[in-house]
Amino acid sequence: MTYQCFKLDIQNSIAHLSLNRPDAMNTMQPVFFRELSAILSELQQSGQARVLVLSSTGKHFCAGMSLDVFTSGGFRIDDSTAAGRASLAMVVQDMHRCINQLEDLRMPVIAAIQGGCIGGGVDLICATDIRLGSSDSFFCIQEINIGMTADLGTLQRLPKLIPEGIVHEMAYTGRRLAAQRAQQCGLLNDVFETQEQMLAAAMEMAAEIASKPPVAIWGSKQAIHYARDHSTHDALQQMAWLQAGIWQSSNLLEAFMAKQQKRPTNFPDLAPLQYFADSDYPLK
Repeated sequence: MTYQCFKLDIQNSIAHLSLNRPDAMNTMQPVFFRELSAILSELQQSGQARVLVLSSTGKHFCAGMSLDVFTSGGFRIDDSTAAGRASLAMVVQDMHRCINQLEDLRMPVIAAIQGGCIGGGVDLICATDIRLGSSDSFFCIQEINIGMTADLGTLQRLPKLIPEGIVHEMAYTGRRLAAQRAQQCGLLNDVFETQEQMLAAAMEMAAEIASKPPVAIWGSKQAIHYARDHSTHDALQQMAWLQAGIWQSSNLLEAFMAKQQKRPTNFPDLAPLQYFADSDYPLK
């Protein structure tokens, strides 16, 4: 399928999704959110991929929201009345749902970031699991520079990824966080000299993840996210229930046999999701 803002390729259980409007610095517009939501829904439902690599094209990863959406008549915000401002909350929450889809995928998401990751781009990569950067990459909470507060997840997710003081600095000043400092504070797992080296490393990591049992990877992601947002006591209780639900002795045997026989592992994919509302059960 052809997309206006993205390019999607799935091979060897690895989904590679690229932001694909380099001439526009991969800015975010309504069609960006529509396409991203549709792609993530399909990946979530099909179970076809075991890991997602999110990369970009051109000089910059993403320059954030395209401001002409708000100035050229494409989308209007009525801030003249309380009712108009109240409706904005629903608009923002609808955009949250798209970013949340990225975080909620049944598979890990590896972001490969080059050049500028600005405004909405930071919202996007904060919802991924692993972040790699090229040496020229930088991060900027741009919203403060245009007179607004970041509202799509950066201020909620970033303090759980890096020290809060650095988040305050970025949010209040709009300063850039360079790749080397981003790695030092934990936002980036690794930094590479070129975009090509970074993407190669991302795909190598994705292949390694894809070789593991998908249900155990999903369980690990669930446990990490739950522990992030809950007490240790509650997270341990959740872990016991989670392990009881996903335990599969055959996966342990397969891992052992593959090692003994010096061959690649062969684990089953996650089952495709069939949503109740999509059932063709006839009305009676």
